[in-house]
Amino acid sequence: MMINPKFHFEQGPIRPPNEARSLLLRLTRNCPWNQCLFCPVYKKQKFSLRTVDEIKRDIQTARDIVDDIKALSWRLGFSGDVNDPVISHILTRSGYNDSYRSIAAWLYYQTDACFLQDADNLIMPTSDLVAVLAFLKEKFPSIKRVTTYSRSRTVSRKSVESLRRIRQAGLDRVHIGLESGYDPLLKLMKKGVTGAQHVEAGQRLLQAGMEVSEYVMPGLGGQAMWEAHARETAHVLNQINPHFIRLRSLRVPDRVPLAASLKDGRFSLQTDDMLAEEIRVFITNLEGITSTVTSDHIMNLLEEVAGKLPEDKPKMLHVVKKYQDLTDSERLIYRAGRRGGAYRSTDDLKRDPATYRKIKNMIQEVQSQEGEEGVEKFMTALADRYI
Repeated sequence: MMINPKFHFEQGPIRPPNEARSLLLRLTRNCPWNQCLFCPVYKKQKFSLRTVDEIKRDIQTARDIVDDIKALSWRLGFSGDVNDPVISHILTRSGYNDSYRSIAAWLYYQTDACFLQDADNLIMPTSDLVAVLAFLKEKFPSIKRVTTYSRSRTVSRKSVESLRRIRQAGLDRVHIGLESGYDPLLKLMKKGVTGAQHVEAGQRLLQAGMEVSEYVMPGLGGQAMWEAHARETAHVLNQINPHFIRLRSLRVPDRVPLAASLKDGRFSLQTDDMLAEEIRVFITNLEGITSTVTSDHIMNLLEEVAGKLPEDKPKMLHVVKKYQDLTDSERLIYRAGRRGGAYRSTDDLKRDPATYRKIKNMIQEVQSQEGEEGVEKFMTALADRYI
């Protein structure tokens, strides 16, 4: 079969993990800053604004695909429901493009959520963004949550009144790549923002009535700045009190600019054991806020460092302590299991003896052939698969 070629709309390369089942629509292309030394995304890609008419056409196309899938469901005898047989029909037959399949998946999971791509949509003129959001609401009245990425520097240049207009038009949540609150580190990593601007942006978004999700990058300070990074980042977040604090640990693949500093010795990565201590210091210094902390990414060593502040703070610190209390051998096995996707908790070490033995034997084999340095390279390769 041949699907109608008009059933195509533009989507960007990334979205937050928690938006995996959201409707993805691209409002801008790439990143207007694009200088952060640690970021592997958008490099060598030119930023551009999309026109309101262009975006509206994509929204209309998404709506047309929804209607077409509903009609397909009726033809298959399922009364418009996008159930297992309907999704299987779309995913297993040729002729359906990625746009069509992404809409089918969104309907199947029934999230009623939409994520607007790419890196900094609040850089759009307020009137343009409001017009797009109004059209989205018109075409998809059932959508309950609309979120986007933005940069603190961009948000700090918007008035609270402009942000309120955007909120009233339908934008519910903004994801901010805070990364660090420590000014020397922000400058070193060419983040293009200060701790004070992070605070100002977060507070403005909250005043406008939006949910705020701030991303923090454990490991970004390396071995030289880790403690100041942990403490000052917590200090900045204490002044914002965002709805969410999301941990995204640093990884340095060869394609990011920071890799050059790593190779010539100007930057030294934290070990996993050092990262655990950094996270302990960071969580300890979060005070007087009611944020929800999440560690929802496979790159993070300790997924269970999660909960609502202040009541879950002792539980989160206990997660770190459980890791730190493991023997050297157990920590090594847990790290390999975590990086390989087998473990989500240190408790998993005792739940599956067969997996434990398999990982232990694998580590011993690498050690015998390549030594301790080979084991660390093996761990790095496992973790870097997820970047």
